[in-house]
Amino acid sequence: MAGALAAQPVYDLLLKGGHVIDPKNQVSAIRDVAIAGGKIARVAADIPAAQAKRVAGVKGLYVTPGLIDIHVHVYTGTGLKGLTGDSSVYPDGFSFRAGVTTMVDAGTAGWRNFPDFLDRVIRRARTRVLALLNVSGVGMAPKGENDPADMDAEAMVRMAKAHPDVIVGFKTAHYAGPGWVAIDNLVQAGKMAGLPVMVDYGTVTPQRTLKALLLEKLRPGDMYTHCYSGLRDELTPEGKVNPVLWEARKRGVLFDLGHGGGSFFWWVAVPAFEEKFYPDAISTDLHTGSMNGGMKDLVNVMSKVLNLGVPIEEVIRASTWVPAQWIRRPELGHLGVGAGADVTVLKLERGQFGFPDSAGGVRPGDRRLAPEMTLRDGAVVWDLNGRAGQPWKSFPYKKRR
Repeated sequence: MAGALAAQPVYDLLLKGGHVIDPKNQVSAIRDVAIAGGKIARVAADIPAAQAKRVAGVKGLYVTPGLIDIHVHVYTGTGLKGLTGDSSVYPDGFSFRAGVTTMVDAGTAGWRNFPDFLDRVIRRARTRVLALLNVSGVGMAPKGENDPADMDAEAMVRMAKAHPDVIVGFKTAHYAGPGWVAIDNLVQAGKMAGLPVMVDYGTVTPQRTLKALLLEKLRPGDMYTHCYSGLRDELTPEGKVNPVLWEARKRGVLFDLGHGGGSFFWWVAVPAFEEKFYPDAISTDLHTGSMNGGMKDLVNVMSKVLNLGVPIEEVIRASTWVPAQWIRRPELGHLGVGAGADVTVLKLERGQFGFPDSAGGVRPGDRRLAPEMTLRDGAVVWDLNGRAGQPWKSFPYKKRR
């Protein structure tokens, strides 16, 4: 009897033979990953296959924590035109097939319409969806982001405190008015709630300079997105990284790539990466206007960074552990024993590829990441080649009459 019990599989799934990259735990080596009860049960070399109910061979592939995209727009289904509506996408249709297990909606909803967003999208998604609340009460609804009277820091904080499981910070974007009202209300809400903020700065003016934003307004731990847009003096006239960005990084401001449909250009990124001004976080700014253009999905954006000379371990760090820390979810973004089994399996393809930027300018590359498998809390939610499946001839089909 004891021998029979010992022979019983102890793991639900074993990912065998892959190259595990887990930046938080400083692992970059060939390891097996065992999963039981939706959790990471063991990460080690040569775990016996007989100890698992199912085995997925992932030799030659990279096994990473589930990818975290901290800049998406998924408040859709409202019937409205714009990002709060038609320009957003439903998360599950664009997450798992790109290796993403966690999405952070970047300010599509404000405190007025967040409850609808919660009910309409977040609670219905299998993807883990978190949110940055917009400084505008109606978020990115038509004509919603330019009314200072609708920027209520206290209302933002009340909503954040009512939903601490979902709201992880605050966001401003697209404000076209004068002065600092959007930024000031945003940062005030961040201070009151003890949460970070993300800023899409819009357009600089003589009164609203990048220097003032990054060195005076934002706090350490706050994030500046679209950092390779070139729209806000990120480069000097000589084509060098603006010294203000280096100063801001020293004082703890973080930088998000935030590709989007109009915010990542090779003429900015190439010289910035040559100076080793790398992004702290890699994200998509996913919406209908970006997903079919230069920005395809998160792994495509990661591939661009990889082809700019950043080691794959750092690319994975900027897509997993760094964003997990920024949103203050330390239980995410790693493969430590006991963590929820959000796992991504990636193939590194080699060949001749083209990578367009937001304007359509193409830069060639010889490496491209492709998602082979995605697991959400231990469940296989994307399996491109059926690695965790069973051969059809031995599959226990339930035949219909």
